[in-house]
Amino acid sequence: MIKIFVDSGSSIKQSEKEKLGVEILPLRYLLGETEYEDDVDLDINGFYDIFIGQDLFPKTSLPNLDKAQQMVEQYTNNGDQVLFITISSKISGTFSAIKTLFEDNKNVRVVDSLSAVGGIRLLVLEAQKHLDKPIDDIVKILDELKMRIKVVAIPETLDYLLKGGRLSKKEWLIGSILKIKPIISLSQTGVKVVDKKIGTKKAMGYISKAMDAFGFDENYPIVPSYTYNAENLDKLISITDEKYHKHMLEYDNLDPAIACHWGPNAYGYIFVGDENIL
Repeated sequence: MIKIFVDSGSSIKQSEKEKLGVEILPLRYLLGETEYEDDVDLDINGFYDIFIGQDLFPKTSLPNLDKAQQMVEQYTNNGDQVLFITISSKISGTFSAIKTLFEDNKNVRVVDSLSAVGGIRLLVLEAQKHLDKPIDDIVKILDELKMRIKVVAIPETLDYLLKGGRLSKKEWLIGSILKIKPIISLSQTGVKVVDKKIGTKKAMGYISKAMDAFGFDENYPIVPSYTYNAENLDKLISITDEKYHKHMLEYDNLDPAIACHWGPNAYGYIFVGDENIL
């Protein structure tokens, strides 16, 4: 048997793991003086009560590697194989840590998603289609698919991406000082500004046409995502061509370990496009 593992950078909730057939290794974050395991110690509402209410900037850290080893070896010690899909190595050290941890375990394969949140969800859904194949064949399939995953979003403020080290000060200045709304992508090259628009309306219009601009593979769903408040996402979907609506999954309110870098009221789409880097 092949068991799929993800970390909570996937934004796959603990409540979904049975439905999706995955095990979830929680990332960790620090709020004030207290450390939490993502979506374990606090649910999303409890996180925002502290995050917004006390105006704290969270610091994220790697998952508990002892816990990771115990979780994985529950399967490999019984002769099962584990396919571990991690958050992008461009924004987290999780892939490197998990890869090193299991480098001598012949029953574990670790895939760098080069993505996060809905991008990892798309890889999980694809892996599930091929569980009858050898695990190395599945890895090759995912390695090809991940190059076509697009994550495009608009944060309400760039302050959180800057503080978390996911965005350069130059890009922060463009968006914050010049009052320009940047379009943020997460792709093979990491987090970057792919376009800039004056005002929320034009920026939202850009995202609404992202599937047209970068291609859309109808064999895969669209993951509409947001942080804290879905109002902006509702508006985005309302101006997006209706032909895409049938492909959209339920909204994903991003897990705390990811939301703390985007800040509240961010929104966007994750989908499979063509092979061009966004």
